[in-house]
Amino acid sequence: MNDLLLLGILTIAIGLGWWLGRRSVSSRAALWDFHSTPPSQYYRGLNFLLDGSQDSAIDAFTKALEVNAETFDTHIALGNILRRRGEVERAIKVHQNLLARPSLPVAQLHLSHLELARDYISAGLLDRSERLLKDLVSESGAHKRVARRHLLEIYEAQRDWDKALEVASELLPKRSLLRAKSGDADEVGQPVPALLAHYCCEKAEEMIDRADFQSGREFLEQALRYDDACVRATMTLGSLEIKAGNPVRAIKVLQSLAQQDSDFVAESAHLLREAYVAANRRGELLEYLQTSFKRSPNTSLVLSIAEEFHDSKGPEAAKRFLRDNLEGRPSLRGLELLMKLHSQSEVGEDEALELATINKLVAGRSSYRCGHCGFHGQSLHWHCPGCKHWGTIKDLSVIREADYV
Repeated sequence: MNDLLLLGILTIAIGLGWWLGRRSVSSRAALWDFHSTPPSQYYRGLNFLLDGSQDSAIDAFTKALEVNAETFDTHIALGNILRRRGEVERAIKVHQNLLARPSLPVAQLHLSHLELARDYISAGLLDRSERLLKDLVSESGAHKRVARRHLLEIYEAQRDWDKALEVASELLPKRSLLRAKSGDADEVGQPVPALLAHYCCEKAEEMIDRADFQSGREFLEQALRYDDACVRATMTLGSLEIKAGNPVRAIKVLQSLAQQDSDFVAESAHLLREAYVAANRRGELLEYLQTSFKRSPNTSLVLSIAEEFHDSKGPEAAKRFLRDNLEGRPSLRGLELLMKLHSQSEVGEDEALELATINKLVAGRSSYRCGHCGFHGQSLHWHCPGCKHWGTIKDLSVIREADYV
């Protein structure tokens, strides 16, 4: 239905474009022929549209409309409709046809380059798109920023973080490279500092994989200078310090999450446990988790505290804690852990069946959700698979008050 509406609008635009083209020609003779009629392809297109043959209608309208400065916007709209419909090859042909008209104004040729680059991205032809976008960056002031944004899409897809860092740095306002929070106020996309922080995190993880902890630390410190709210940088830095043999420093780093974003304390619990154990301070962990829970209660933190109770004070203490919290904050994950903590003598055939059922329910539920596009998943992604935004996914139990089915 949306495509039909767009084609209807396009039909009017093509008719108007034809009329403008005729008027432009006639004006040179200072005479308008009111008896002139649209070309036959235009009427064929109308017939195809009324018959519901959208593909044939588009073909007819394309042939009906001559390319010139007056009809340019209509051709651009047609190509964009084709791209949105997934007909990328036909969109490419439309936009290439525009570029074959060197008589068009420079601004229109630049826009044709941009739309063709978008076509190539949709088609997965990233190398071709990159070349066009680089040309726009060097030649077009009007499209320079949006071209760089599209280059970031390409480098993210290619996981070329060096190029991504270079291009994103060029998007920062020159007056304050490290403290700027955004570019143009009306610019589409995430703030540039947030992107830079995640690119630095990606580089840091590459360094950590090579056991180059100093370089990894430098990238993570740079990430936090770009975006002091980047919890990924903090968690990765804590993990790095553990691997580097600095558990006390790791504890300090990871505990800063409570002020940075308390919703992520539970996500860091396994790292904290590893750091506290390595520092021979395991007894302090339970107190820290309980204090964090009082400030920001959520199901994931309940489970982490219950596990710590189990390891430090035994299964009965863990079960008491879970029962107390399940009364006010019911959750399938909490109930699942409680039933797992029961001894074999406490679990009969009925209870075993109930536990198996709960396990299946928990396994089939999403634990994380993207705050931007609503993508649901079973694990935390720093880069949303749905909308490709960075750092927008959180544990569902911190988004809603309780984990009801």
